[in-house]
Amino acid sequence: MTFHAKYIILTYVNDYKKCYVKEGNGLARFEIKEEFYLNQQPFKILSGAIHYFRIQPDDWYHSLYNLKALGFNTVETYIPWNVHEPQKGQFCFEGILDLEKFLQIAQDLGLYALLRPSPYICAEWEFGGLPAWLLEEDMRIRSSDPAYFAAVANYYDELLPRLVPHLLENGGNILMMQVENEYGSYGEDKEYLRAVRDMMLERGVTCPLFTSDGPWRGTLRAGTLIEDDVLVTGNFGSKAAYNFANLQAFFDEHDKKWPLMCMEFWDGWFNRWKEPTVTRDPEELAEAVHEVLQQGSINLYMFHGGTNFGFMNGCSARGSIDLPQVTSYDYEALLDEQGNPTPKYFAIQRMLKKYYPEYPQREPLVKETFELKNIPLSEKVSLFETLEDIAQPIESLYPMKMEELGQNVGYLLYRTQAEWDADEERIRVIDGRDRMQLFVDGNFITTQYQTEIGQDIFVAAEKGTNHTIDILMENMGRVNYGHKLLADTQHKGIRTGVCKDLHFMLHWKQYVLDFKHPEKIDFTKEWHEKQPAFYAFDVELKALKDTYIDLTHFGKGIVFVNGVNIGRFWDVGPTLSLYIPHGLLRIGNNRIIIFETEGKYSKFIHLVHKPTFKTIKGVNL
Repeated sequence: MTFHAKYIILTYVNDYKKCYVKEGNGLARFEIKEEFYLNQQPFKILSGAIHYFRIQPDDWYHSLYNLKALGFNTVETYIPWNVHEPQKGQFCFEGILDLEKFLQIAQDLGLYALLRPSPYICAEWEFGGLPAWLLEEDMRIRSSDPAYFAAVANYYDELLPRLVPHLLENGGNILMMQVENEYGSYGEDKEYLRAVRDMMLERGVTCPLFTSDGPWRGTLRAGTLIEDDVLVTGNFGSKAAYNFANLQAFFDEHDKKWPLMCMEFWDGWFNRWKEPTVTRDPEELAEAVHEVLQQGSINLYMFHGGTNFGFMNGCSARGSIDLPQVTSYDYEALLDEQGNPTPKYFAIQRMLKKYYPEYPQREPLVKETFELKNIPLSEKVSLFETLEDIAQPIESLYPMKMEELGQNVGYLLYRTQAEWDADEERIRVIDGRDRMQLFVDGNFITTQYQTEIGQDIFVAAEKGTNHTIDILMENMGRVNYGHKLLADTQHKGIRTGVCKDLHFMLHWKQYVLDFKHPEKIDFTKEWHEKQPAFYAFDVELKALKDTYIDLTHFGKGIVFVNGVNIGRFWDVGPTLSLYIPHGLLRIGNNRIIIFETEGKYSKFIHLVHKPTFKTIKGVNL
């Protein structure tokens, strides 16, 4: 539904905000009183989370249609700062980042929108959506630090004017916006929260605002602006009666008569490398959703999870150990990674038909996949051979961190020459993150990961001669939640230096491997065993459908489809494949390039109908 505003009225009545637009002889408005009201009628928000930045634009309509087809009326999305401003002052709102187009498709389907443009989003996304260049600024993130305020303000100067025309009162479909995300699980700096709110208001945001936090008093007291009449919502995945009771008690304590809403009802969960996949019974979920709807409104997190394309997966933290998340953000949600209905979709569909027949439903859309096996290897080349083609060296006396080099994500190669003073030398990488592979004269020596980095490595080589040392560092993803947002380990690469014997080595070349231009790889050069290398596969297509690339026979790395980085793979599981959306393919020739770091590859690849998994026993950390 599209509203065409004649004039706008914004007012406050009895501690609640109402926004409405004059439409002919009527008023279209959204109000927060003891219930949500739309056009003066009680309105239950039935929302599902769909992150535009995790889904190719060609598939936005498919996912949004299936949300509407379930009988839902609203879509929710985070807005990740780090991809919209990847470098300070450089903004992008095109392609998969065209949020305005996403909102328009939703509106054309009759869906309202909840937007979460908070500087921090978590979302199991790289650095919780914060741009990595902030790490090189003299500031404390998510605080009332004036330097951080300035960075947020510059971002909002670009973002919010694009959103204001899409507010309900301006003829769009945005009902509410979030001030901050689960801040009560991080801090209690109310000056910071108020500053973010004020930045939004100053830039024309007139819709009601909300916060979302865990539904217990400690987080609610610390992370909300209830005293400033900003709507408080809770995040949980079960026990709705108990959690809503806690939320209601907090409302009562502050004399607020507000509707109850679960802003994130977790219908599944994300997966991490080396851990079993997380599952949830569909029928149990449907009953749990019913329990929420009996008392309030809901946003299903996720409705369609999608994919952490490129290097954008986030990372959990457990003490000194970080636990990177996998590329797939399937989430075992109502729609699978491809966007097709799952058993959870149909279980909730049946529940809604039984208890809430007033919400109209339709048949969901289903996309097909294709299978093509035994695609032969076209050509291959070692990283070290084509290194100068894809990255220009940056020289320094001591190794530099990724962020110092202007690099946010990906791989980084460090190179130096060193004379061996003994038949065997001890090498140590001091304060490196996250994963390190050491090569001497092109020969693989060892791999160290996270807390292993810094341990002694003994390398035998000819005494009295110079040898080439290559250290390939991979940023596996920055922590996206909790106190380790501020940890030194959020800085990637080598933070202190490399020691041979007892002394730090000098004169380093650094090659930034963000792989923004895979077309520069020179496959005419040589390939060597047990080295990181590129493997190219060419395939002719006469029709375009989704597919999955089976990577069972490869070790670790990333995959490019027609120049687009579709994400990481790793044979430790649980995922052994990557999703290829039809929108990244083309009629005629398609080139798939695999960058593999372990020296493990196959002369053939297989495109298959369904994702491939590795069975992992045990429990998730």
